[in-house]
Order: sequence, then structure tokens, then C-alpha cells
Amino acid sequence: MILGVGIDLVTVADFRAQLDDPASTLRQGTFTPRELEDTRHRPSHDQALHLASRFAAKEAFIKAWSAGAFGRPPVLPRVDLREIEVTTDHFGRPALRLHGAVAQAVATLGKTRIHLSLTHEVAICAAVAVLEATT
Repeated sequence: MILGVGIDLVTVADFRAQLDDPASTLRQGTFTPRELEDTRHRPSHDQALHLASRFAAKEAFIKAWSAGAFGRPPVLPRVDLREIEVTTDHFGRPALRLHGAVAQAVATLGKTRIHLSLTHEVAICAAVAVLEATT
């Protein structure tokens, strides 16, 4: 059963500008060390592009998770985006790994599966997340 669907778009130029701002904590406050390392070694060599798609994935997941709780108050007062980690398999297919309070909160829904799709072009990144209850 589908619990929720989320989608998010990120404008790469705006995201890049925020990453490049010396006063910004976006990079360290949003991404895990593993995500930062993985995006350094992507074939395009454009870390901002790949971080933007991962940011979109995190936001899309939060929207899917929120849709699954429609009509109920939020489980967490604040979400640490580093607890939502985008990983890839050896073939480059993306997935989400949840940690900490986010993982515990999602576990209260029972057994779930997160489906994730990412896409990016020069100017924009998009992500779709589907939260599914499984048996």
C-alpha cells in the first residue's frame, strides 16, 4: 500500500550559489560525509549538481512521509537532513538510508520501502519518492 508520494525540484544555479557562500552551512548541515565523498567522484565532476539532486531526494522523501501522516501532527519537531542519506549501488541506482530519529519515526509506520528516482540537467534537478507499506 502506498503511504505517500513526494516530488521536489531544485534550481542548480541557486543551489550552487548557496554552496559557494562562505557563510553557508548547507553542505555540512545537510549532507553526510559519505554523500559528500560520493558526489566528489561522480563522472560529471560537478559536485553541486549531484548534491542538488540529493537535496531534492531528501525533500521529496519528507513530502512522501508527511503525506503518509496526513491529518496527524508531525512526529518530529525538526528533521536533521543528514539522517536521510542518499546512497547508490554499484550501478549508480539511488536509494535512501534513514538514520537516527528519522529512522525511528518511520519505523513506527511498520515495515516500509522507499522508492526513489532522481534526474538532473544542467539547470534543474528533480526527485520523486514513494513511501510504501510492505508486509
